[in-house]
Amino acid sequence: MLPTFRRRKGSMPSIVDEFFGRDLMSDLFEDVQTGISVPAVNIIECRDDYRIEVAAPGLTKKDFNISVEDNILTITSEKEYDEEKKDEKFMRREFGYSAFRRTFSLPEGVDAEKINASHKDGVLTIILPKKEEVKARAPKQIKIE
Repeated sequence: MLPTFRRRKGSMPSIVDEFFGRDLMSDLFEDVQTGISVPAVNIIECRDDYRIEVAAPGLTKKDFNISVEDNILTITSEKEYDEEKKDEKFMRREFGYSAFRRTFSLPEGVDAEKINASHKDGVLTIILPKKEEVKARAPKQIKIE
């Protein structure tokens, strides 16, 4: 099957992306580089809660800010990188900045007062407990008389 050609902001078709990957060629053909990436997110519904897993390798728990306002959960992160290496003949200094912001509308049955979060192995996990009245209950067996 032949790859599909789509036009982007630039004039080059996306066949380049299909073969080489977007990251390799985007610097040559994009007008603006933002330096901002949004991490992948898994949203899982369990019996007693919802879980949001944010893949954020290289970030620590102190790099995140999580807030809830007007039934909107907001996750933000900002991190500055600064690395300097000196040798007898040269000095190299690299620095950078990364940031992202994700917002989620909370379902009606979430108990916003009991939301908690943890961070382990590059994954931020946010637990959104369900209110008692919306938790899934085991089916009730009805006796036939």
